[in-house]
Amino acid sequence: QVQLQESGGGSVQTGGSLRLSCAVSVDPNTQRNCMAWFRQAPGKGREGVALIPRAGSPTYADAVRGRFTISQDNTRSNMYLQMNNLKPDDTAMYYCAASRYCAGLELAAFEWWGLGTQVTVSS
Repeated sequence: QVQLQESGGGSVQTGGSLRLSCAVSVDPNTQRNCMAWFRQAPGKGREGVALIPRAGSPTYADAVRGRFTISQDNTRSNMYLQMNNLKPDDTAMYYCAASRYCAGLELAAFEWWGLGTQVTVSS
């Protein structure tokens, strides 16, 4: 099993930056080859933001490409989302997710989820 805990959310003004963190705890018998960030704005569905595979290049949603950067440390015990040039449309609850296999930035592809951290961007 995989346990995920997000942190780093907060309130910023338009153009500001935040760095989200996801602490990962994994059962030694569990494979975890894909990690991602999703977000859910009030009244909207949960959408993919960025994905980082165990091997290979990250994938970003069009809305955040060039502004957000996903990364993880060498032990893969922590995943990060650096968010720059934030906009009011980025306001949402941000969730860390993990899966055994990488099948794209799709909600149904991820098996384990954190409880989320709130990001609010004011104009």
